[in-house]
This record gives sequence, structure tokens and C-alpha cells, in this order.
Amino acid sequence: MAEGIPIVRDGTYVCIEGPQFSTLAESLTYKGLGYAVIGMTNMPEAKLAREAEICYATVAMVTDFDCWHPDHDAVTVQDIVRVLNANAGKAARLVARLARDLPREHEPCPIGSDRALDTALITAPEAREASLLKKLDAVAGRVLGS
Repeated sequence: MAEGIPIVRDGTYVCIEGPQFSTLAESLTYKGLGYAVIGMTNMPEAKLAREAEICYATVAMVTDFDCWHPDHDAVTVQDIVRVLNANAGKAARLVARLARDLPREHEPCPIGSDRALDTALITAPEAREASLLKKLDAVAGRVLGS
């Protein structure tokens, strides 16, 4: 409970196209498949971070329960905006805490994100364009040798 923010560890995220609310059928399908959080962002960011060999963890700040939940009324945009504004303050406190407490030197990524490109490139070195290598240096220079 860093910064007084309750947490739930683990869970599987599903990214849907938005903006939209799920229908009851969609919501029950996602629940049945074991998804814990439904969102409209996060997946592109996670994939791009992996390609840049950046370790990535999602902090999903929930705005509402999905429509399958029997103890919650229908959700309105006003409800979501109210919770979203409260979550923004929590997120700011959390990011400040991480910036302060995250050690500059740390162990390698336990799942190998920091080495994700070691076996990801299939273009032969002699077929790589120099101008493209220069553009990719910031995210792939370690494996491209540029």
C-alpha cells in the first residue's frame, strides 16, 4: 500500500477498442476468460517498451466495475470522470514515490525484457540500411551495433 493506495497484485489485462463500455455478453466473456482488468490503452505501450528493452509494469487504476458485477449500478461518464480525477492524484503520488525510491542501479530484468532483442532480429547485418540503423540507435543500438 505505497502512498496509501490499496493494491491487488497480478491479474490479466485485456485491451479493447474504445471508447466504449462492454456489453453484458462481452463483459461475461472477458470474465469467463479470466481477465481481471479491461482497458483501452496499455497494450501498445507494453509492446513498444518490450521492443525498446524497457522493463514494464502496468499500474491499472480502475475507474469502475464492469456491467456483470451484481453489487454495482450502471456506470455513467460522470462517475468515471469523478474516479478518474481521484486516480490522477494517486498516480501523481505513486510516480513521485517511484522516482524517489527506484534505485539507479538494479538487478537485470527477471523475465529478460532488458535482453528482448537478442533473438528478435532476422534481417542479416549486411542487409541493414545505415540510415535506418542510425534512426534505431536509441532503442536498438545495443544489438544493431550502430
